[in-house]
Amino acid sequence: MSTPAFPSRLPQVGTTIFTVMSALAVEHGAVNLGQGFPDFGCDPALVEAVNQAMRAGHNQYPPMAGVRSLREVVSAKTGQLYGRRYDVDAEVTITAGATQAILTAILACVHPGDEVIVLDPCYDSYLPNIALAGGVAVHVPLTPHSFRPDIAGIAAAITPRTRLLIINSPHNPSASVWSEADMRALEALLAPTNVLLLSDEVYEHMVYDGEQHQSAARFPLLAERAFVVSSFGKTLHVTGWKIGSVCAPAALTAEFRKVHQFNVFSVNTPMQHGIAAYMASPASYEGLGRFYQAKRDLFREGLAGSRLKLLPSSGSFFQCVDISAVSDLSDADFCQWLTREIGVAAIPLSAFYADGFDQRVVRFCFAKQDETLREALARLRKL
Repeated sequence: MSTPAFPSRLPQVGTTIFTVMSALAVEHGAVNLGQGFPDFGCDPALVEAVNQAMRAGHNQYPPMAGVRSLREVVSAKTGQLYGRRYDVDAEVTITAGATQAILTAILACVHPGDEVIVLDPCYDSYLPNIALAGGVAVHVPLTPHSFRPDIAGIAAAITPRTRLLIINSPHNPSASVWSEADMRALEALLAPTNVLLLSDEVYEHMVYDGEQHQSAARFPLLAERAFVVSSFGKTLHVTGWKIGSVCAPAALTAEFRKVHQFNVFSVNTPMQHGIAAYMASPASYEGLGRFYQAKRDLFREGLAGSRLKLLPSSGSFFQCVDISAVSDLSDADFCQWLTREIGVAAIPLSAFYADGFDQRVVRFCFAKQDETLREALARLRKL
């Protein structure tokens, strides 16, 4: 007997570039600066806070919206940093990571045939999520190499069928950051429309050189139409815990939770209690920008004398480089060659474009131990 055939919901989706490059890195003993996760542990005090929560008996289902103490932490932090304190009961939801939050927000508001504007290059879950909702992705490219938002291009893409715009700052993969002027321009653009906003802010605490993160929550006319997505995994160096949050006005949150309750219902109870206890102190996140800026600076200084052209890295834990002076290969072929021959894995930026646009740029992740970065730099200086 054979398995019955059925049409795929995602016929264009195959093995991700992250899986491919990580496997190649293992095969060739390469330093893996491809996939975006730390190779160091979290604060032991955070692990102990979770252990204490388990020992205290917090091991059964939590409330669907999340443990109240953690929602209180999210609301207080957002109020302190961005000037908007979301209602703990009606406007804050704890999710099984930011990726689930993004899918749930899209499923909650996008109907078949609705248009969703995405800014290329973009995180790889956006397009499959839109497809699963039956939406139509409308692509507006960020400015090549600088990756600045094209507000005029976004304006031209808005039609009566536009339901949602997805933005991401600090940006993965480019490490660019939206400025206050960018957000003000977006606020003015969207004000007369009914377009909703999904603001992916998982790297919110990784902004460098004295700049501030410009959350959608800072801007009243954006906040009133926005799902603001954050990640405890990125903030606390525990990406494998897969816990995030969404802040949104009550009307949007009500629709979000209708979907949330049926695709995950609730999120790991002891981890929520542990994170809530640990993050009661702002010290849990206030030094993160300085921590990662030191790693960024170490990595940039190590590449300064190489033929790899450094592009700006204003936020996130990524560094993009232009490979034009090093190789005539495509960015994808260059990453394969770099892994096999030099022993360092990176990710081609073309993988983040729906059309595979190749501008000869690759992405490294510097969320690694200093010794890991120094070993990678020693190999890269051979180029």
